[in-house]
Amino acid sequence: MELDDDLLKIRDTAREYAADLRERALAVDAAPLDLEPHLRSPGLGLVRDLLGEPRRVRRVTVALLELARGDAGMVLAAPGPALAGVVVGLLGGPAHARRLAEAVRDGRTWAFMAITEPDAGSDAARLQARLRADGDGGYLLSGCKRYIGNGARGGIGVVFARTGTSPLSIRAALVEAPSPGLSAVPLGAVGLRGAGISEMVFVDVPVPGDALLGGHLPATGRGLLGAVKAFNIVRVYVAAMAIGTAAAVHDVVLAEAGPSAALESAEARIDAARRLVLRAAADVEADTGDGYRASVAKLAAVALARKVCDRLPELLGPGALLDHPLLEKWWRDAAALEFMEGTSHIQRLNVAHRRQRGGAAAAREAGVG
Repeated sequence: MELDDDLLKIRDTAREYAADLRERALAVDAAPLDLEPHLRSPGLGLVRDLLGEPRRVRRVTVALLELARGDAGMVLAAPGPALAGVVVGLLGGPAHARRLAEAVRDGRTWAFMAITEPDAGSDAARLQARLRADGDGGYLLSGCKRYIGNGARGGIGVVFARTGTSPLSIRAALVEAPSPGLSAVPLGAVGLRGAGISEMVFVDVPVPGDALLGGHLPATGRGLLGAVKAFNIVRVYVAAMAIGTAAAVHDVVLAEAGPSAALESAEARIDAARRLVLRAAADVEADTGDGYRASVAKLAAVALARKVCDRLPELLGPGALLDHPLLEKWWRDAAALEFMEGTSHIQRLNVAHRRQRGGAAAAREAGVG
């Protein structure tokens, strides 16, 4: 995919800021709750601004490919709308968008997107969190969400919960923190520690009726079904961060070991995966309604990142991960990317369903057939 002048400009800006993110990466990995010294990083500011543009998927993807080459954990540490901005941009109305934008405008407020639950995992259709009518036009939110980025530090976010028992009863609500009945604690994480992974517990948290997203949409587009495009967008972003991580490892090993056939092969694979991710971004931005290529991109990119993080440090000899802390960190980060926005098993299921519907040729073209 050729990049136009606007995309080239954002790529070059992100590439410039990536160096600052890399310099800060180990400090945030060591103390992920102490982000105050890093909030003025231009890279974090760029992430905040970009994720406020939920419909410009190619632009965000191009930037993430470069910013994550600095450090993916730093990308996820950025305050701002984060993934909640994607959901609000797709499901919310103008009032919701203004409310989110105002909440994070200070550049020091994080937003969360709470879907995953302890007993449901990647199967969002099985979520059990409830929005119970309070008899006064609002709702009371109860349930537990786990592995939520920014959950313990977020000031606002989107929570998915049920208003009833049917698939169409799953709705997204804009929730502010702190709120009565809401508690959250950070969870210990091995990789991507800057993401602030947390557990959130809601016990009769008051939610105004106008905080539910999608009231202007048909019933089929309000909740989980309507959020599918948001999931596809985020999968592309995760894929971009995986490719950025692989490229970062390649950078360090090349600088230390010099050129080799193994590094040339890895570079070619990274470049091919980068093109796949950009094609997926174009598909999602065009609103094809098909998340097939997003799943392929996430599946392929994470697999490549893990392979690169496993094998390239071997070129530096025994103990390479101990001698090069960034390589050790990125090895952990690559493993963590596997669990963001659906594991590889989930992505394989998505690809298999598409092939059953007649997409075998496309699957072979993408390199998964």
